[in-house]
Amino acid sequence: MTSQNKEVVSVLNDLIEFSKDGEKGFKTSADDVKNPELKTYFLQRASECGSAASELQSQVRTLGGDPETSTSVSGDMHRGWVNLKSMLTGKSEEAVLNEVERGEDHALKAYRDALEKLGRLSEVPGSEVYALVERQYHGVQRNHDQVKALRNQARAR
Repeated sequence: MTSQNKEVVSVLNDLIEFSKDGEKGFKTSADDVKNPELKTYFLQRASECGSAASELQSQVRTLGGDPETSTSVSGDMHRGWVNLKSMLTGKSEEAVLNEVERGEDHALKAYRDALEKLGRLSEVPGSEVYALVERQYHGVQRNHDQVKALRNQARAR
């Protein structure tokens, strides 16, 4: 594997961890809410994060690398903090949505950083890898915006 492919694989593996974090975080959030519509929404997002991770893993294999299969340490720590906070403050919709939005903030940053790194590695816009990451970035942005709108609705109640 070329050194450039190694660097691209590293970027993609970081995103796989974030996608796995999102999948696990949305599943946990679905367990934490009583509202059936919100539960369904979170489970759909979890499934989308799982699909994103699978796409990235496939791309890593295509590049000759070994894809990441687990969540990140920081994601695990965040979920632990959320669980502790939930036990202390209750699992209100607003509190859960606040934490989900915080997770999506981190995912957005990870995707922005990945696009920047890929650009520096000559993975120019239009390349297969860049296009995949950019498409997923737009999905994360949509998730973030939807979660923020849901959180704002919960605050207004």
